Amino acid sequence: MKLGILGTGMIVKDLMTTYSKFDIKKTYLLATTQTQQEAEELCQKFHLDQIFYDYDQLLDSDIDTVYIALPNHLHYGFAKKAILKGKHVIIEKPICANAHELQDLIALSHEHHIIILEAMNIHYLPAYQSLKTHLSKLGQIKILNFNYSQYSSRYDAFKEGRILPAFDYHKAGGALMDLNVYNLHAIIGLMGQPENQHYFANIEKGIDTSGIMVLEYPHLKAISIGAKDCKAPITSTLQGDQGVIVIDKPMNQMTEYTFIDNKGHQTKYEFPQDQHRLYYEFEEFIRIINEKDFEKAQAMIGLSLQVAQVMEKGRQQEGVIFDNDQQ
Repeated sequence: MKLGILGTGMIVKDLMTTYSKFDIKKTYLLATTQTQQEAEELCQKFHLDQIFYDYDQLLDSDIDTVYIALPNHLHYGFAKKAILKGKHVIIEKPICANAHELQDLIALSHEHHIIILEAMNIHYLPAYQSLKTHLSKLGQIKILNFNYSQYSSRYDAFKEGRILPAFDYHKAGGALMDLNVYNLHAIIGLMGQPENQHYFANIEKGIDTSGIMVLEYPHLKAISIGAKDCKAPITSTLQGDQGVIVIDKPMNQMTEYTFIDNKGHQTKYEFPQDQHRLYYEFEEFIRIINEKDFEKAQAMIGLSLQVAQVMEKGRQQEGVIFDNDQQ
């Protein structure tokens, strides 16, 4: 793989800490004049090959894949341009501002024989993979309750009138897109697309600062809580008529879980933490793209589309409209 990275934000810096473990032949970085110093520091520290300040020039280089780690509202436009240039695309979560954008990218990727993937690390974590195999221990599953509530320092600025991207409906922000997206990926990855749903959100200045998504399945109910204006212990539970599974970390940082049966007997499943949480997804992305595993890629992007559809419908139920929705 020869990779072009778009952006210099925290997620890129996080990825860089495990980047040397990947089989990537060349790495180019797209930056702006405002992020030039950050880009130069990243290039020097992690021995990246080159910095570009023009996207067209980057796309005309010898890269075969782009990793889009830009603000949410920019994902679609940058991805579409890359696909039309014949580049595979990895897009940070949430993959697009709405389902229509993602459907368009999927159609284009099929037309141009391109792989498109969402950087949602949950699905590739060993603990999550194991969890899927142990659901039968629960018997008939009744209730899922996933909570990712984390007070954001940007909320203080928001209350003072300074609206940063995480709370900006012009830039596809909000609690659903930033935090609850992890819960929804975890739930839908386990249970599939729900039959029905409803989003109940706290709305301020046109954006959801926190909210509860209720998902209805034939024999169970799932509650997905995401908050940036308040916090709580980050715990998720899967309840069945034979016991409960407890996860005491955010789903995107999951390294263990505990099964407790109805008699109180506990079994803890732990997984080594010797790899960075982003390692597993990128190792698989590289394999998928190098081996042109379109079957796996289509399965994963299909899951991303299900989540995007649930989030878009939820926003619409609470009147949260993005600029991207009207384009």
